[in-house]
Amino acid sequence: MFLKFLIVVLLLALLASLGTGFYFLMVDQGDTRKRRLFNSLGIRLSLAVALMVVIVYGVSSGRLKSQAPWERHAVVGEPVQSPADANAGDR
Repeated sequence: MFLKFLIVVLLLALLASLGTGFYFLMVDQGDTRKRRLFNSLGIRLSLAVALMVVIVYGVSSGRLKSQAPWERHAVVGEPVQSPADANAGDR
């Protein structure tokens, strides 16, 4: 549960950093003395790397699992059916 909370917090921080970067882009208008946009990009990059590390850790440790419909064969007791077998009943 902590990993999911951390992922949501990192995503919200990424969105906040994206918003501040857009604000700095509009306000600074190409002023080369201000480095706020560049710093915002660095923070956003760091947050993205941290998010990827957390997701990779969660998947590799088994704490995050996929619930995608194409991965239903991973459920214990459910037989794996190939597309050829599925189409055989239609003939």
